[in-house]
Amino acid sequence: MTLELRADAPAAAARPQKALTIGAVCKQLGREFPEISISKIRYLEDQKLLSPRRTPGGYRLYGPGDVSRLQTILRLQRDEFLPLRVIRQELAAGRADSETQKGGAPDPRTLRRASVAVRSSGAVYSLADVLDDTGADAKLVRELEDFGVIKGERRDGEQLYDDTEREIIRAVTELKRFGVGGRNLRVFRTSADREAALLEQILAPALRSRNPERRKEAVEALENLAAVASHLKHLLLIRDLRKLAR
Repeated sequence: MTLELRADAPAAAARPQKALTIGAVCKQLGREFPEISISKIRYLEDQKLLSPRRTPGGYRLYGPGDVSRLQTILRLQRDEFLPLRVIRQELAAGRADSETQKGGAPDPRTLRRASVAVRSSGAVYSLADVLDDTGADAKLVRELEDFGVIKGERRDGEQLYDDTEREIIRAVTELKRFGVGGRNLRVFRTSADREAALLEQILAPALRSRNPERRKEAVEALENLAAVASHLKHLLLIRDLRKLAR
């Protein structure tokens, strides 16, 4: 005789959920994230964002917490275009999967922006890595370079891209679905250059200070100003788009 347990029964609640292999995780998340792949999950593990347990034979096993964390990472990449460095900070600060939306456009009230940071010897990615992670094609990347949207950096004969440029490529790949190409992005580049010049004018003395503490405060102020300016631009855009939707 088989006993059927109700979903709210204590026994059902206490029953441990089965761990999944990396292939099973791809299949489970494939509906929401069509671009998910085994190589991408392994890459996130290499970046110390995931830590699945291993069997004695070395196979990865993902528990419910691992899968939830992966969903959060993928949603922050897709919906908020955050680089992995910032996602790592978000997770460390306790950003939970419940705070991310399950598809669709990000909520402008909770949209977070990538932090401003002085370029250092941070993570860089080859063209192959960028194409695999973003789903872009090499022709689009070359087009973005031709129009000055991204620049990349040449090291030992290989073109490399930082987190920000990779996320730019990801965003443009989404725009390409609507017929927006590199030539159309000049307006975004011009607008960004003007905004950066304005913020530099406001904070230039503090950013160039020899006092480390003052420079640190200036960078924090720059991050806040960038977020406010970005939100303002978003509001102005929404105001104008509402006229089209009437």
